[in-house]
Amino acid sequence: MTRTDDDTWEITESVGATALGVAAGRAAETESENPLISDPFARVFLDAVGDGIWNWFAAPDLPAEVLEAEPNLGVQLQAMVGYMASRTAFFDTFFLDAARAGVNQAVILASGLDSRAWRLPWPDGTTVYELDQPKVLEFKVSTLAEHGAEPTCNRVAVAVDLRHDWPAALRNAGFDPSAPSAWSAEGLLPYLPAAAHELLFERIHGLAAPGSRIAVEAPGPDWMDEGVRAQRRERMDRLRALVAQADPQRELPRTDELWYFEEREDVGEWLGRHGWAATVTPAPELMAGYGRGIPEGVEDTSPRTQFVSAVRD
Repeated sequence: MTRTDDDTWEITESVGATALGVAAGRAAETESENPLISDPFARVFLDAVGDGIWNWFAAPDLPAEVLEAEPNLGVQLQAMVGYMASRTAFFDTFFLDAARAGVNQAVILASGLDSRAWRLPWPDGTTVYELDQPKVLEFKVSTLAEHGAEPTCNRVAVAVDLRHDWPAALRNAGFDPSAPSAWSAEGLLPYLPAAAHELLFERIHGLAAPGSRIAVEAPGPDWMDEGVRAQRRERMDRLRALVAQADPQRELPRTDELWYFEEREDVGEWLGRHGWAATVTPAPELMAGYGRGIPEGVEDTSPRTQFVSAVRD
């Protein structure tokens, strides 16, 4: 899963497979007894591709030997589902609040298998721009079309790599930089080198008129902490070895091999320096607010992130 500067991927490969993993989390939450979110299309995507490493959220499907060796694993995986549910609810609420406030342009960066253009009750006149690699967008729209799903907004697909000149592609697709817009960067920043991270926000700032809004899932303060990284790697290596011994056909993903561990400016601080009024919420606080906190006595293995929302003055 080694990254290169201009790498591309199918939906079942590399970064594409992580989108399926997130869909698995949303499907598990949607199908739970008391779901925080409703994403009926997540299961549609999973059914379309079949079994794979993206189904690692399904703790009951893991070999009994693994669950016996790691008795808290089922609870930890459920906590990860809670993280994905909280993240989804955060961005859902952000976009609907912006739309109800009269912002009728939404831009979903690295949209992956996000189905908000199909499942959210967008006000009339809202245009949602989805940016991602061509193969990802093609898979999403063709799969949903096969199931008769129709967007609930004016959806505009912008097939472009975010490491390339996506602002030109967005404007060519009809985006109006003189009008307020709402932006999301969800599940994106760790997959960008630091220079691309900085450029991404410079470009957003250059396209966002006053009154625009942004929501970001950002690396937390200990993103570069060597101890945290070593602990995560040691735990993943242990789980991978257990799973390989019990079931050689199943391989757990190492998503951190797809990330760029490079120093980058705190997102909330960057936005503040550029005239955005930002609010920063650490992931544990967000999850607790949604009733999805980590049980006491269980190691918190959820991503060490923070959620930023901001409005441009």
